[in-house]
Amino acid sequence: MTIKIYGDPGSGSLRRVTAAAKIMGVDIQRVNIDLFKGESHTPGFLQLNPHGLTPVLQDGDTVIWEASAINLYLAEKVDSDLLGRTQAERFEVLQWMFWSGEQWRVFSTLLFNEWAGATLMGKPRTEAIVDLVTTNIRNAAAVLDTHLEKRNFMVGDALTLADIDIAAPFSQHKRTGAPFDEFPNLIAWQERLLQTVPAWAATRDDVEQRMTGVLRAADPVDFPKAVLK
Repeated sequence: MTIKIYGDPGSGSLRRVTAAAKIMGVDIQRVNIDLFKGESHTPGFLQLNPHGLTPVLQDGDTVIWEASAINLYLAEKVDSDLLGRTQAERFEVLQWMFWSGEQWRVFSTLLFNEWAGATLMGKPRTEAIVDLVTTNIRNAAAVLDTHLEKRNFMVGDALTLADIDIAAPFSQHKRTGAPFDEFPNLIAWQERLLQTVPAWAATRDDVEQRMTGVLRAADPVDFPKAVLK
């Protein structure tokens, strides 16, 4: 049975899933959901995810939302080394994935929302929010920069889901102004992923193509309130 993945091509969270699926050799059927047109809030989609967010996986009767959970499901399904090659590595991968959700990606998402509101909806940025999330991004990036000082990957000596989870905010950082460039080890790690993981480079191009189209077509008056996660 075909595994369906619902999401918007401009979403860094969808990128995490499509990149991981390519790396693991998992065949998926993409179902485009235009977040900018509010398609994640239709009655049909809300039956899949009542939060109205993407990506969503549908594998027969199994429905899973949240990109990290989807990637864990796919990796378990094919017994992928992206979960880690030992039990100790698996727990460390989970540690960094949970950390990423609470201490890292959430702040980049808020910064993107501020950028999207100002750029695409004509709303003024809330500077207090921008200052708060930028401070938290710097704090988390400092932790990552130290961790990556003498290693090529987040866990062990090979790519894992931890790398994909933590790399996701790079999908939009040049638009939002996230201060990643202040952290040389973090930047070097991201460039290494782009050079050595073809699926990560390919999905970056997918995001760029989608966002270029959005920026060209956007009308701040009519632009809906939905933003990419």
